[in-house]
Amino acid sequence: MDVLEAITTRRTIARFRPELIPPETLRAALAAGIWAPNHRLTEPWRFVILGPETQRRLAARFGELKAAKAAAESAERGERLRIDSERMFLAVPAIIAMVVVQEGDQQQRREDYAAACCAAQNVQLAAWAEGIGTKWSTAGVTRDPLAYELLGLDPARFDIIGFLFAGYPAETPPARPRRLPLEEVIRTTP
Repeated sequence: MDVLEAITTRRTIARFRPELIPPETLRAALAAGIWAPNHRLTEPWRFVILGPETQRRLAARFGELKAAKAAAESAERGERLRIDSERMFLAVPAIIAMVVVQEGDQQQRREDYAAACCAAQNVQLAAWAEGIGTKWSTAGVTRDPLAYELLGLDPARFDIIGFLFAGYPAETPPARPRRLPLEEVIRTTP
């Protein structure tokens, strides 16, 4: 698969088959991340692959956070959402925390965040080329103190920019019905 095909065919995958990704295949996709552009060659990205115990504990926390949002409407709905959310988190074959190092002034942090996002896209495209689907989640659990504790990250030095859920797709959604035409998002200055 060439890069343009990977870019135009990649989809966000919400449901995965249960089989695990071979470790060398996952590592190869992550290796694509380190080739992202980064100003001053800071290489600010870090990737943390969640082990089973960490995934179980974060799944429980993910469910709690989802339930708390829904509990205002109904305790029953909150409990149902907790169970469903926890089950969904546990059903993901691989979860990678996408992390950026927080150093320097505000401009460097901005540049490093952008570079880490580029790294995340590289990982997703490399995974897609190998038949692995991903979903980049920025749910509240990414900002939860327990996530930082379980991942051994100092929140003063690191920022979890998202969790990359990865696995072989159970289904691949069709392309969105439309994208803005290029003419609507491009202009040329004199």
